[in-house]
Amino acid sequence: MTDTAPAPSRRRENTRTRLMDAAAQMFAEEGIDASSVEAICERAGFTRGAFYSNFASKEELFLALCERSADTTLSAVRERIESLEVRGLDADMEVRNLVQEVLEVAGHDRLDVLLGAEIRVQALRNADFAEAYLALDRGLSDNVSHLIRDVAQARGLALRVPLDEATDLLLSTWVSVSEHALITRSDPDGARRDLAHRLSHIVALILE
Repeated sequence: MTDTAPAPSRRRENTRTRLMDAAAQMFAEEGIDASSVEAICERAGFTRGAFYSNFASKEELFLALCERSADTTLSAVRERIESLEVRGLDADMEVRNLVQEVLEVAGHDRLDVLLGAEIRVQALRNADFAEAYLALDRGLSDNVSHLIRDVAQARGLALRVPLDEATDLLLSTWVSVSEHALITRSDPDGARRDLAHRLSHIVALILE
């Protein structure tokens, strides 16, 4: 198929992407409040004019990043769940490893964890940011709940607690362990082992 998209549209999309990539790094490393439009433009290699041709404000860019983060994360989670379902949820793989595989793909990268933390902080302060964060949270919860339910059914297991509470336990543990690993400067392998250890206990508590 011949690409008939106008060149200006492709250039505009490329500019938006580079600005968002630069902003994601800035917001993750320094926070949105300490990141100026000028600094974002300098890192992306564009002028202020290019910025304001794409975004009305730094806050609008941040909301766009929230949406992109949600889309990327949820797509990765869905793909991993579909892959696990194809491989067979009733295979020999331990339940905790099934859950861990999904949660790891949801944000094991340092930049992703930092940006996620910044989104949560800003959600506490700003209603618009809160709405964007809650949309991501709902999407993750729905997908992890789907996995837990399917695993329980495939293995003939029962839930000791309501499904939504089980999901909250797993997601809150994943967030806590991921952020603690950065705070303590833990090595990635050690952090994954810690996550697996904690998940094994939670899975034992919620499934019987």
